[in-house]
Amino acid sequence: MRKILALPLFAVMLSGCQMMSESGILPDSTTSTPSQNPNLVKRTVPFSADEYARLEKTGTGTIKGQLYYSRNGQKITNEGETVSVAPATAYAAEAADAALAGKQIEPADPRAREYTHTARTDSTGHFTVTGIPAGVFYVGSAVHLPDGTLSPFILKQVRLSEGQTKTIDLSR
Repeated sequence: MRKILALPLFAVMLSGCQMMSESGILPDSTTSTPSQNPNLVKRTVPFSADEYARLEKTGTGTIKGQLYYSRNGQKITNEGETVSVAPATAYAAEAADAALAGKQIEPADPRAREYTHTARTDSTGHFTVTGIPAGVFYVGSAVHLPDGTLSPFILKQVRLSEGQTKTIDLSR
């Protein structure tokens, strides 16, 4: 259940770059307030409809790679982890910063989610995200660890040209 909740939460997080509970990475920010959850950060950067309107929602680019977390020299991977790709906007950067600090941010504006692409990992942690337009993107996720906890948030910034395929190690 925890894994099911973490994966969608992450996708929502990156979609405006917001940590989502449905993705399961952090507790659901949609049902808590900063007074109820000290890890919940209030958004200060407003969603910019003008900035997002200049972005394409789909394209012919691909980002593929392997998601893993290294602990004690061991590479930990899982099947079914959600990897999210979101445009690197000021709105998304605020959420990415919060996630890297181990915090979650208030829910993203639903319009931002229309620009986020996701994929699930296979049993070796490999993923392929297709249909991405040209631009600069945050690629991120976390790995469910054997002890039932989540790894720290893993984030990479990737520049992609139209039709380009980039291969990355999404690792920490």
